[in-house]
Amino acid sequence: MPSLFALAAPLALIWPWTAGDEASGVAAAPAASAPRCEAPAAMAGAPPLPNPLSALRASQSARQVRIEQRVVIRVAPQPLAARRNLFAELPDPDAGPRFEERRREKCVPLQGIAGVQTGSGNRLVLFLRDQRMVSVNLEKSCRARDFYSGFYVEKNEDGRLCAARDQLQSRTGARCQIAAMRQLVAVDD
Repeated sequence: MPSLFALAAPLALIWPWTAGDEASGVAAAPAASAPRCEAPAAMAGAPPLPNPLSALRASQSARQVRIEQRVVIRVAPQPLAARRNLFAELPDPDAGPRFEERRREKCVPLQGIAGVQTGSGNRLVLFLRDQRMVSVNLEKSCRARDFYSGFYVEKNEDGRLCAARDQLQSRTGARCQIAAMRQLVAVDD
């Protein structure tokens, strides 16, 4: 049930236009079917209330508007079928592949990330569109399981996700900085 104030607020905004603007010499035409309300005797000697729009137009102060734009990108977990397709060419699916971490540059293009999977401890695995995998180590106080449903990251000017610079935010609100990135390479036994 709306409050009385919520119902009366629009009428209070319209009232100055119906009363007329004596300062500019423009009087509002009375409505033919609507009854006109008279001011109480106590307010008869009071100066008329100004029209909010005319008061805004008459002010000589400069106004400034600041517009900020913020782009946040969501990286979702990769679907299970897509993860299985990465390992489809391997002869023994039960044993699974063995991966080794190798050094890589500190940044990955955000547009190149296809999905994410949680790893052990404070590690996430990023699946890139060019069929590479990158291990991301989060700072020590963060847990990878907080990112089970993906993460959000603010897009920078260069459009890259970098270690020691960017923070990941989980959908539950945890914020963690990226400590290191390493490329995962399949190793033949």
